[in-house]
Amino acid sequence: MTDPAPLAELAERYGTPLYVYELSELRAAHAALRRALPEEATLYYSLKANPHPELVRELTAAGCAAEVCSESELDAARAAGLPAAAVLCTGPGKTTAELRHALQHGVRRFSAESPVDLARLGAAARAAGTRAQALLRLNPETYPAGAGLAMGGAPTQFGSDVSWVRRSPEAFRAEGVDLVGYHVYTGSNVHEPDQLAGWFAAAADAVTAAQEALRIDLRTVDLGGGFGHPYLAPGHRPDFGALRPVLTHLFKDRLAPLAERPLELAFESGRYLAGAAGRFVVRVQDVKVSKGRRIVIADGGINALGGMAGLRRIPPMTAAAVTLAAGSAEAAGAAGEEAAGEAVLTGPLCTTLDVLNARLPLPDVRPGDLLTIPNCGAYGMTASLLAFLGRRPPAEVFLDAGRVRAATALRLSHHDIHPRRQP
Repeated sequence: MTDPAPLAELAERYGTPLYVYELSELRAAHAALRRALPEEATLYYSLKANPHPELVRELTAAGCAAEVCSESELDAARAAGLPAAAVLCTGPGKTTAELRHALQHGVRRFSAESPVDLARLGAAARAAGTRAQALLRLNPETYPAGAGLAMGGAPTQFGSDVSWVRRSPEAFRAEGVDLVGYHVYTGSNVHEPDQLAGWFAAAADAVTAAQEALRIDLRTVDLGGGFGHPYLAPGHRPDFGALRPVLTHLFKDRLAPLAERPLELAFESGRYLAGAAGRFVVRVQDVKVSKGRRIVIADGGINALGGMAGLRRIPPMTAAAVTLAAGSAEAAGAAGEEAAGEAVLTGPLCTTLDVLNARLPLPDVRPGDLLTIPNCGAYGMTASLLAFLGRRPPAEVFLDAGRVRAATALRLSHHDIHPRRQP
Protein backbone atom coordinates (compact mmCIF):
# COMPACT_ATOMS: atom_id res chain seq x y z
CA MET A 1 0.00 0.00 0.00
CA THR A 2 1.04 3.57 -0.59
CA ASP A 3 3.37 5.02 2.04
CA PRO A 4 2.51 8.27 3.90
CA ALA A 5 4.81 10.62 1.97
CA PRO A 6 3.19 10.04 -1.46
CA LEU A 7 -0.25 10.29 0.13
CA ALA A 8 0.64 13.71 1.54
CA GLU A 9 2.00 14.78 -1.85
CA LEU A 10 -1.19 13.61 -3.55
CA ALA A 11 -3.28 15.53 -1.02
CA GLU A 12 -1.38 18.71 -1.85
CA ARG A 13 -1.76 18.09 -5.58
CA TYR A 14 -5.43 17.03 -5.75
CA GLY A 15 -6.84 18.51 -2.56
CA THR A 16 -8.80 16.88 0.23
CA PRO A 17 -10.93 14.98 0.95
CA LEU A 18 -9.30 12.49 -1.39
CA TYR A 19 -9.58 8.81 -2.27
CA VAL A 20 -6.37 7.05 -3.28
CA TYR A 21 -6.52 3.55 -4.76
CA GLU A 22 -3.60 1.19 -5.34
CA LEU A 23 -4.46 -1.06 -8.28
CA SER A 24 -1.87 -3.67 -7.36
CA GLU A 25 -4.02 -4.38 -4.28
CA LEU A 26 -6.92 -5.28 -6.58
CA ARG A 27 -4.77 -7.78 -8.42
CA ALA A 28 -3.53 -9.29 -5.17
CA ALA A 29 -7.07 -9.60 -3.80
CA HIS A 30 -8.30 -11.20 -7.01
CA ALA A 31 -5.46 -13.74 -6.97
CA ALA A 32 -6.16 -14.56 -3.31
CA LEU A 33 -9.87 -15.13 -3.90
CA ARG A 34 -9.27 -17.21 -7.03
CA ARG A 35 -7.08 -19.51 -4.89
CA ALA A 36 -10.07 -20.02 -2.59
CA LEU A 37 -12.52 -21.01 -5.35
CA PRO A 38 -12.76 -24.11 -7.53
CA GLU A 39 -10.60 -23.73 -10.60
CA GLU A 40 -13.53 -23.80 -13.01
CA ALA A 41 -15.63 -21.22 -11.14
CA THR A 42 -16.71 -17.88 -12.61
CA LEU A 43 -16.07 -14.87 -10.38
CA TYR A 44 -18.30 -11.79 -10.68
CA TYR A 45 -17.18 -8.40 -9.39
CA SER A 46 -20.15 -6.72 -7.67
CA LEU A 47 -20.04 -3.12 -8.85
CA LYS A 48 -22.16 -1.95 -5.91
CA ALA A 49 -18.96 -2.08 -3.84
CA ASN A 50 -17.25 0.48 -6.09
CA PRO A 51 -18.38 1.10 -9.67
CA HIS A 52 -15.48 3.28 -10.81
CA PRO A 53 -14.48 2.19 -14.33
CA GLU A 54 -10.77 2.17 -13.42
CA LEU A 55 -11.38 -0.51 -10.80
CA VAL A 56 -13.76 -2.42 -13.05
CA ARG A 57 -11.25 -2.27 -15.91
CA GLU A 58 -8.50 -3.70 -13.70
CA LEU A 59 -10.65 -6.55 -12.42
CA THR A 60 -11.93 -7.28 -15.92
CA ALA A 61 -8.32 -7.62 -17.08
CA ALA A 62 -7.74 -10.01 -14.19
CA GLY A 63 -10.61 -12.21 -15.39
CA CYS A 64 -13.70 -11.05 -13.49
CA ALA A 65 -17.18 -10.88 -14.95
CA ALA A 66 -19.54 -8.17 -13.62
CA GLU A 67 -22.65 -8.23 -11.46
CA VAL A 68 -24.65 -5.02 -11.86
CA CYS A 69 -27.96 -3.79 -10.48
CA SER A 70 -28.58 -0.46 -12.21
CA GLU A 71 -28.24 1.29 -15.54
CA SER A 72 -25.31 3.32 -14.21
CA GLU A 73 -23.45 0.21 -13.07
CA LEU A 74 -23.99 -1.40 -16.46
CA ASP A 75 -22.71 1.75 -18.14
CA ALA A 76 -19.61 1.64 -15.89
CA ALA A 77 -18.98 -1.98 -16.86
CA ARG A 78 -19.34 -1.09 -20.53
CA ALA A 79 -17.01 1.91 -20.10
CA ALA A 80 -14.45 -0.50 -18.66
CA GLY A 81 -14.65 -2.60 -21.83
CA LEU A 82 -16.50 -5.56 -20.36
CA PRO A 83 -18.43 -7.56 -22.98
CA ALA A 84 -22.18 -7.87 -22.47
CA ALA A 85 -21.89 -11.66 -22.29
CA ALA A 86 -19.90 -11.26 -19.05
CA VAL A 87 -22.60 -9.21 -17.28
CA LEU A 88 -25.24 -10.49 -14.85
CA CYS A 89 -28.05 -8.03 -14.03
CA THR A 90 -29.49 -8.49 -10.54
CA GLY A 91 -31.68 -6.77 -7.99
CA PRO A 92 -35.31 -6.67 -6.83
CA GLY A 93 -37.81 -4.35 -8.46
CA LYS A 94 -36.13 -4.10 -11.86
CA THR A 95 -38.11 -1.71 -14.05
CA THR A 96 -39.04 -2.18 -17.67
CA ALA A 97 -36.77 0.76 -18.57
CA GLU A 98 -33.80 -0.87 -16.80
CA LEU A 99 -34.43 -4.19 -18.50
CA ARG A 100 -34.80 -2.49 -21.87
CA HIS A 101 -31.50 -0.63 -21.32
CA ALA A 102 -29.67 -3.86 -20.52
CA LEU A 103 -31.16 -5.79 -23.43
CA GLN A 104 -30.40 -2.97 -25.88
CA HIS A 105 -26.75 -3.17 -24.86
CA GLY A 106 -26.54 -6.91 -25.40
CA VAL A 107 -27.02 -8.24 -21.88
CA ARG A 108 -28.93 -11.51 -21.90
CA ARG A 109 -28.44 -12.93 -18.40
CA PHE A 110 -30.49 -11.74 -15.43
CA SER A 111 -31.18 -12.83 -11.89
CA ALA A 112 -34.97 -13.05 -11.54
CA GLU A 113 -36.47 -12.46 -8.11
CA SER A 114 -40.07 -13.62 -8.55
CA PRO A 115 -42.74 -14.62 -11.07
CA VAL A 116 -43.51 -10.93 -11.62
CA ASP A 117 -39.82 -10.21 -12.27
CA LEU A 118 -39.67 -13.14 -14.70
CA ALA A 119 -42.79 -11.97 -16.55
CA ARG A 120 -41.49 -8.40 -16.85
CA LEU A 121 -38.15 -9.69 -18.16
CA GLY A 122 -39.97 -11.89 -20.69
CA ALA A 123 -42.08 -8.98 -21.94
CA ALA A 124 -39.01 -6.78 -22.33
CA ALA A 125 -37.15 -9.52 -24.18
CA ARG A 126 -40.05 -10.10 -26.56
CA ALA A 127 -40.32 -6.37 -27.22
CA ALA A 128 -36.60 -6.35 -28.04
CA GLY A 129 -37.02 -9.28 -30.41
CA THR A 130 -34.79 -11.60 -28.40
CA ARG A 131 -34.79 -14.13 -25.58
CA ALA A 132 -33.33 -13.64 -22.11
CA GLN A 133 -31.74 -16.12 -19.76
CA ALA A 134 -32.62 -16.05 -16.08
CA LEU A 135 -31.18 -17.41 -12.87
CA LEU A 136 -34.00 -17.76 -10.36
CA ARG A 137 -32.92 -16.17 -7.10
CA LEU A 138 -33.81 -18.33 -4.13
CA ASN A 139 -34.39 -17.41 -0.50
CA PRO A 140 -33.14 -20.35 1.62
CA GLU A 141 -35.15 -21.68 4.52
CA THR A 142 -32.49 -20.98 7.16
CA TYR A 143 -31.24 -17.63 8.45
CA PRO A 144 -27.45 -17.12 8.44
CA ALA A 145 -26.13 -16.69 11.98
CA GLY A 146 -23.40 -14.12 12.42
CA ALA A 147 -23.81 -12.41 9.05
CA GLY A 148 -22.48 -8.89 8.67
CA LEU A 149 -25.59 -8.34 6.58
CA ALA A 150 -28.07 -11.21 6.24
CA MET A 151 -29.74 -11.36 2.83
CA GLY A 152 -31.56 -14.69 2.98
CA GLY A 153 -33.34 -17.13 5.26
CA ALA A 154 -35.69 -14.46 6.62
CA PRO A 155 -38.54 -12.33 5.20
CA THR A 156 -36.80 -10.33 2.48
CA GLN A 157 -37.29 -8.56 -0.83
CA PHE A 158 -34.57 -10.78 -2.30
CA GLY A 159 -35.53 -13.89 -4.22
CA SER A 160 -38.35 -16.37 -3.87
CA ASP A 161 -38.79 -18.62 -0.86
CA VAL A 162 -37.84 -22.20 -1.65
CA SER A 163 -41.14 -23.33 -0.14
CA TRP A 164 -42.99 -21.13 -2.67
CA VAL A 165 -41.05 -22.63 -5.56
CA ARG A 166 -41.82 -26.15 -4.38
CA ARG A 167 -45.49 -25.35 -3.81
CA SER A 168 -46.13 -23.54 -7.13
CA PRO A 169 -43.48 -24.50 -9.70
CA GLU A 170 -45.79 -23.60 -12.58
CA ALA A 171 -45.61 -19.91 -11.53
CA PHE A 172 -41.92 -19.71 -12.34
CA ARG A 173 -42.16 -19.77 -16.12
CA ALA A 174 -42.34 -16.86 -18.53
CA GLU A 175 -42.59 -16.55 -22.29
CA GLY A 176 -39.40 -15.09 -23.74
CA VAL A 177 -37.20 -16.28 -20.87
CA ASP A 178 -35.10 -19.42 -20.58
CA LEU A 179 -34.71 -20.36 -16.93
CA VAL A 180 -31.15 -21.73 -16.90
CA GLY A 181 -30.04 -21.69 -13.28
CA TYR A 182 -30.28 -20.52 -9.71
CA HIS A 183 -28.86 -17.62 -7.73
CA VAL A 184 -28.51 -17.73 -3.95
CA TYR A 185 -26.94 -14.96 -1.85
CA THR A 186 -27.35 -15.70 1.83
CA GLY A 187 -25.37 -12.89 3.49
CA SER A 188 -22.26 -10.76 3.37
CA ASN A 189 -19.09 -9.78 5.22
CA VAL A 190 -18.11 -13.09 6.81
CA HIS A 191 -14.49 -13.55 7.88
CA GLU A 192 -14.49 -17.24 8.85
CA PRO A 193 -14.10 -19.92 6.13
CA ASP A 194 -16.06 -22.50 8.14
CA GLN A 195 -19.05 -20.20 8.42
CA LEU A 196 -19.00 -19.42 4.72
CA ALA A 197 -18.74 -23.13 3.93
CA GLY A 198 -21.91 -23.71 5.95
CA TRP A 199 -23.72 -20.96 4.06
CA PHE A 200 -22.71 -22.36 0.70
CA ALA A 201 -23.91 -25.80 1.78
CA ALA A 202 -27.27 -24.27 2.74
CA ALA A 203 -27.37 -22.56 -0.66
CA ALA A 204 -26.76 -25.94 -2.31
CA ASP A 205 -29.68 -27.35 -0.32
CA ALA A 206 -31.90 -24.56 -1.69
CA VAL A 207 -30.76 -25.25 -5.25
CA THR A 208 -31.39 -28.98 -4.86
CA ALA A 209 -34.91 -28.42 -3.53
CA ALA A 210 -35.78 -25.95 -6.28
CA GLN A 211 -34.41 -28.18 -9.02
CA GLU A 212 -36.45 -31.12 -7.74
CA ALA A 213 -39.56 -28.96 -8.24
CA LEU A 214 -38.72 -27.13 -11.47
CA ARG A 215 -36.57 -29.64 -13.41
CA ILE A 216 -35.08 -26.90 -15.58
CA ASP A 217 -32.26 -27.38 -18.09
CA LEU A 218 -29.71 -26.44 -15.44
CA ARG A 219 -26.63 -24.63 -16.74
CA THR A 220 -25.50 -22.25 -13.98
CA VAL A 221 -25.53 -22.05 -10.20
CA ASP A 222 -24.46 -18.74 -8.62
CA LEU A 223 -23.80 -19.26 -4.90
CA GLY A 224 -23.27 -15.56 -4.23
CA GLY A 225 -20.50 -14.44 -1.95
CA GLY A 226 -20.13 -13.15 1.58
CA PHE A 227 -16.32 -12.91 1.56
CA GLY A 228 -15.55 -10.45 4.35
CA HIS A 229 -12.90 -7.77 4.65
CA PRO A 230 -11.90 -5.13 7.24
CA TYR A 231 -13.76 -1.87 6.73
CA LEU A 232 -12.37 1.59 7.54
CA ALA A 233 -9.95 0.02 10.02
CA PRO A 234 -6.51 -1.54 9.91
CA GLY A 235 -6.39 -5.21 9.03
CA HIS A 236 -5.56 -7.67 6.30
CA ARG A 237 -7.88 -9.55 3.98
CA PRO A 238 -8.93 -12.93 5.44
CA ASP A 239 -7.42 -16.09 4.00
CA PHE A 240 -10.20 -18.20 2.50
CA GLY A 241 -7.87 -20.78 0.96
CA ALA A 242 -9.40 -23.54 3.08
CA LEU A 243 -12.65 -23.14 1.14
CA ARG A 244 -11.32 -24.49 -2.13
CA PRO A 245 -11.45 -28.24 -1.39
CA VAL A 246 -14.80 -27.82 0.38
CA LEU A 247 -16.35 -25.94 -2.53
CA THR A 248 -14.84 -28.32 -5.08
CA HIS A 249 -16.44 -31.24 -3.25
CA LEU A 250 -19.75 -29.36 -2.98
CA PHE A 251 -19.74 -28.66 -6.69
CA LYS A 252 -18.72 -32.07 -7.98
CA ASP A 253 -20.73 -34.20 -5.56
CA ARG A 254 -23.87 -32.16 -4.95
CA LEU A 255 -24.45 -29.60 -7.69
CA ALA A 256 -22.99 -31.03 -10.89
CA PRO A 257 -25.16 -34.20 -10.65
CA LEU A 258 -28.28 -31.98 -10.81
CA ALA A 259 -27.46 -30.99 -14.41
CA GLU A 260 -27.50 -33.01 -17.60
CA ARG A 261 -24.80 -30.81 -19.17
CA PRO A 262 -21.54 -29.29 -17.87
CA LEU A 263 -22.51 -26.92 -15.07
CA GLU A 264 -21.12 -23.43 -14.53
CA LEU A 265 -20.45 -22.51 -10.89
CA ALA A 266 -20.31 -18.80 -10.04
CA PHE A 267 -19.47 -16.60 -7.07
CA GLU A 268 -19.63 -12.85 -6.41
CA SER A 269 -17.46 -10.44 -4.46
CA GLY A 270 -17.24 -6.72 -3.97
CA ARG A 271 -15.70 -5.78 -0.64
CA TYR A 272 -13.06 -8.53 -0.65
CA LEU A 273 -11.79 -7.55 -4.10
CA ALA A 274 -11.81 -3.77 -3.64
CA GLY A 275 -11.58 -3.16 0.11
CA ALA A 276 -7.82 -2.97 0.64
CA ALA A 277 -7.23 -0.92 -2.50
CA GLY A 278 -8.57 2.35 -1.10
CA ARG A 279 -7.52 4.96 1.43
CA PHE A 280 -9.38 8.13 2.33
CA VAL A 281 -7.34 11.25 3.12
CA VAL A 282 -8.82 14.22 4.98
CA ARG A 283 -7.40 17.44 6.38
CA VAL A 284 -8.11 18.58 9.92
CA GLN A 285 -10.03 21.86 9.90
CA ASP A 286 -10.53 22.45 13.61
CA VAL A 287 -9.72 20.95 17.00
CA LYS A 288 -11.57 21.95 20.15
CA VAL A 289 -12.88 20.69 23.48
CA SER A 290 -16.61 20.38 24.07
CA LYS A 291 -17.95 19.24 27.45
CA GLY A 292 -14.61 17.68 28.27
CA ARG A 293 -14.21 15.80 24.98
CA ARG A 294 -11.74 16.54 22.19
CA ILE A 295 -13.49 17.18 18.88
CA VAL A 296 -11.49 16.84 15.64
CA ILE A 297 -13.29 18.22 12.59
CA ALA A 298 -12.12 17.04 9.17
CA ASP A 299 -13.06 18.28 5.70
CA GLY A 300 -14.70 14.97 4.70
CA GLY A 301 -17.51 13.19 6.50
CA ILE A 302 -20.49 10.94 5.83
CA ASN A 303 -21.12 12.81 2.59
CA ALA A 304 -17.96 11.18 1.22
CA LEU A 305 -17.30 8.11 3.36
CA GLY A 306 -19.61 5.34 4.51
CA GLY A 307 -22.77 7.39 4.91
CA MET A 308 -24.87 4.25 4.48
CA ALA A 309 -23.52 2.90 7.77
CA GLY A 310 -26.30 4.74 9.55
CA LEU A 311 -28.82 2.74 7.54
CA ARG A 312 -27.20 -0.54 8.67
CA ARG A 313 -26.42 -1.39 5.06
CA ILE A 314 -22.72 -1.67 5.84
CA PRO A 315 -20.87 -2.10 9.16
CA PRO A 316 -21.19 0.63 11.83
CA MET A 317 -18.99 3.67 11.38
CA THR A 318 -15.86 3.35 13.53
CA ALA A 319 -13.27 4.72 11.13
CA ALA A 320 -9.65 4.42 12.25
CA ALA A 321 -7.29 7.20 11.24
CA VAL A 322 -3.59 7.96 11.53
CA THR A 323 -1.74 11.22 10.98
CA LEU A 324 0.24 11.75 7.79
CA ALA A 325 1.89 15.15 8.03
CA ALA A 326 2.23 18.15 10.29
CA GLY A 327 -0.08 21.09 9.78
CA SER A 328 0.81 24.47 8.43
CA ALA A 329 2.96 26.84 10.43
CA GLU A 330 0.14 29.33 10.91
CA ALA A 331 -1.99 26.58 12.46
CA ALA A 332 0.59 25.82 15.16
CA GLY A 333 -0.87 26.06 18.62
CA ALA A 334 -4.43 26.46 17.39
CA ALA A 335 -5.45 23.17 18.96
CA GLY A 336 -4.59 24.29 22.46
CA GLU A 337 -3.01 21.98 25.01
CA GLU A 338 -5.28 18.94 24.82
CA ALA A 339 -3.43 15.71 25.59
CA ALA A 340 -3.40 12.77 23.19
CA GLY A 341 -6.14 10.21 23.77
CA GLU A 342 -9.62 9.57 22.52
CA ALA A 343 -11.18 12.05 20.15
CA VAL A 344 -14.48 12.44 18.35
CA LEU A 345 -13.64 12.52 14.65
CA THR A 346 -16.32 14.33 12.67
CA GLY A 347 -16.84 15.63 9.18
CA PRO A 348 -17.84 19.20 8.25
CA LEU A 349 -21.56 18.69 7.69
CA CYS A 350 -24.31 20.62 9.43
CA THR A 351 -25.68 17.59 11.26
CA THR A 352 -24.74 15.85 14.49
CA LEU A 353 -24.89 12.56 12.56
CA ASP A 354 -21.65 13.40 10.75
CA VAL A 355 -19.40 11.36 13.04
CA LEU A 356 -16.72 9.09 11.61
CA ASN A 357 -15.65 7.72 14.99
CA ALA A 358 -16.95 8.72 18.40
CA ARG A 359 -14.00 7.22 20.30
CA LEU A 360 -10.94 7.37 18.10
CA PRO A 361 -7.49 7.05 19.75
CA LEU A 362 -5.60 9.92 18.18
CA PRO A 363 -2.44 11.85 19.02
CA ASP A 364 -2.41 15.62 19.26
CA VAL A 365 -3.42 17.01 15.88
CA ARG A 366 -3.74 20.55 14.63
CA PRO A 367 -5.66 22.30 11.87
CA GLY A 368 -3.91 21.49 8.62
CA ASP A 369 -2.79 18.00 9.64
CA LEU A 370 -3.68 15.11 7.34
CA LEU A 371 -5.43 11.94 8.47
CA THR A 372 -5.85 8.75 6.47
CA ILE A 373 -8.47 6.03 6.85
CA PRO A 374 -7.61 2.57 5.44
CA ASN A 375 -9.60 -0.23 3.78
CA CYS A 376 -12.22 1.92 2.10
CA GLY A 377 -11.90 0.76 -1.49
CA ALA A 378 -15.33 -0.84 -1.12
CA TYR A 379 -18.46 0.98 0.09
CA GLY A 380 -16.67 4.29 0.30
CA MET A 381 -17.72 7.29 -1.73
CA THR A 382 -20.66 5.83 -3.67
CA ALA A 383 -22.05 4.33 -0.45
CA SER A 384 -22.20 7.83 1.01
CA LEU A 385 -24.58 10.78 1.15
CA LEU A 386 -23.01 12.50 -1.84
CA ALA A 387 -25.83 14.94 -2.54
CA PHE A 388 -26.41 15.98 1.07
CA LEU A 389 -25.53 19.68 1.54
CA GLY A 390 -24.14 19.82 -1.99
CA ARG A 391 -20.47 19.52 -1.07
CA ARG A 392 -18.07 18.69 -3.89
CA PRO A 393 -17.30 14.95 -4.13
CA PRO A 394 -13.69 13.96 -3.41
CA ALA A 395 -11.18 13.44 -6.18
CA GLU A 396 -10.19 9.83 -6.83
CA VAL A 397 -6.59 8.99 -7.73
CA PHE A 398 -5.51 5.58 -9.03
CA LEU A 399 -1.97 4.38 -8.51
CA ASP A 400 -0.16 1.44 -10.02
CA ALA A 401 3.01 0.54 -8.13
CA GLY A 402 2.90 4.01 -6.59
CA ARG A 403 2.60 5.95 -9.85
CA VAL A 404 -0.53 7.90 -10.83
CA ARG A 405 -2.39 6.12 -13.60
CA ALA A 406 -5.61 8.11 -13.50
CA ALA A 407 -7.29 10.88 -11.53
CA THR A 408 -10.99 11.70 -11.78
CA ALA A 409 -13.70 13.71 -10.06
CA LEU A 410 -17.41 12.97 -9.90
CA ARG A 411 -19.71 15.94 -10.48
CA LEU A 412 -23.35 16.15 -9.42
CA SER A 413 -25.52 18.68 -11.23
CA HIS A 414 -29.06 19.28 -12.40
CA HIS A 415 -30.02 19.05 -16.06
CA ASP A 416 -33.23 20.20 -17.73
CA ILE A 417 -35.34 17.28 -18.94
CA HIS A 418 -38.33 19.38 -19.95
CA PRO A 419 -38.40 22.67 -21.85
CA ARG A 420 -38.61 25.60 -19.49
CA ARG A 421 -41.72 27.75 -19.69
CA GLN A 422 -40.84 31.26 -20.79
CA PRO A 423 -41.85 34.02 -18.36
